[in-house]
Amino acid sequence: MRDIPVSAWIGIIGIALAIFCALFAPFIAPYGEREIVGSVWEPMGGTYLLGTDNLGRDLLSRMIYGTRTTLMVALTATVISFSLGIFLSFTAAVSRGLLDQFLSRFNDLMMSIPTLIFALVVLAVLPQNLFVLIMVMAILDSTRVYRLGRAVALDVAVMEFVEAAKLRGEGTMWIIFREILPNTLSPLLAEFGLRFAFSILFLSTLSFLGLGIQPPAADWGGMVKDNKDGIIFGISAALVPGAAIAALAICVNLVVDWLLNRTSSLKGGRGDA
Repeated sequence: MRDIPVSAWIGIIGIALAIFCALFAPFIAPYGEREIVGSVWEPMGGTYLLGTDNLGRDLLSRMIYGTRTTLMVALTATVISFSLGIFLSFTAAVSRGLLDQFLSRFNDLMMSIPTLIFALVVLAVLPQNLFVLIMVMAILDSTRVYRLGRAVALDVAVMEFVEAAKLRGEGTMWIIFREILPNTLSPLLAEFGLRFAFSILFLSTLSFLGLGIQPPAADWGGMVKDNKDGIIFGISAALVPGAAIAALAICVNLVVDWLLNRTSSLKGGRGDA
């Protein structure tokens, strides 16, 4: 505990606060997620701590419920993308040959397409629901995970204990989950944090463009979109969710930086596990 720097503590506290809001949103929010409680764009203070939005809904309550939506979608997409990317990259690194070439070249092809444009095209064609949104985010993000996972796995796959497992006749799945994965957890956990931060920003971008979380569900990116016109009149309703997006991304990055500093290199090995 004493080895944790102040910056990492700030990140941990910020993430813990967001998780607390997501878990207990119905109990700590002053009003309902979709409840209209006042006039349009009422200022901060007084009855409403953060004011109201473009429809007269309590902004603080919407922020709390938006934390749940943002974290749930971003975390689910990150977990799926990591599971898919790590499994395919480790399989390619262990198998090598044609399978490695096929997966790597297909991954290069996917990465050559601008992520945001690809997501906008796909989401505009497919039905707009949470499942489709999460899967599109996960598949696009898994290409980045594949690239790192393959590099890390190749570094560990040439070590003696992996070669010994192959000589013993162990299967591909054994080598992936019992030999390579435990010895690459440190860099992968740090990368998981980075991908989670990028998922939050990507989701907010999609919601701002109208293809992410659909109203009336509360979402930070969608709240910025709904209240952006208020900036012209000096209303801060769009700045509050924007600040929340930036603050959460910074908190995640602070924790990731601490994890990266604890990892001297991407090389695995039983001594580093």
